[in-house]
Amino acid sequence: MNLPNLITIIRILLVPVFASLALSYPAGLNIPATTVFLVAALTDGLDGYLARSRKEVTRFGQLIDPIADKLLITAALLALVELGQISTWVALVILAREFSVSGLRMLAAAEGTVISASKLGKLKTTIQIVAITAFLLGMSWAYLLMWGAVAITILSGVDYFWNAQDILKNSME
Repeated sequence: MNLPNLITIIRILLVPVFASLALSYPAGLNIPATTVFLVAALTDGLDGYLARSRKEVTRFGQLIDPIADKLLITAALLALVELGQISTWVALVILAREFSVSGLRMLAAAEGTVISASKLGKLKTTIQIVAITAFLLGMSWAYLLMWGAVAITILSGVDYFWNAQDILKNSME
């Protein structure tokens, strides 16, 4: 077990802690849940940086890291729906994109191709994290950020599928 993979596992273990804290407090200024969410979100960049800089990229890490990311964002979106902070359709649009792109990556991997995170994908993640944080802190303008997150989520999903046309074509033959 290398350090980047350990950090990813810690992120996964923080997901139920975050969800519990998010749902244990009324909607609004939730410092404990926000703190855990941000620590978990920041570990995503840290584990990737460490894996690359230390040349410790593993198949396990390549598989589990995006799953950890999806678990954290899914838990946050579902908590916000439960708390009445966002509409269910917002969570469904974001999660549909996440699962669709994950499926596309699995299809590409079956053909021996790796689809790395794009700049739009990284921007999408950043905006989602900022929007979720704004909701957890009870910011009045959080809904504007979430609209931006939905828009960039859709755009990045289209971008992934547009750039993977050859993979999709080959898999349908």
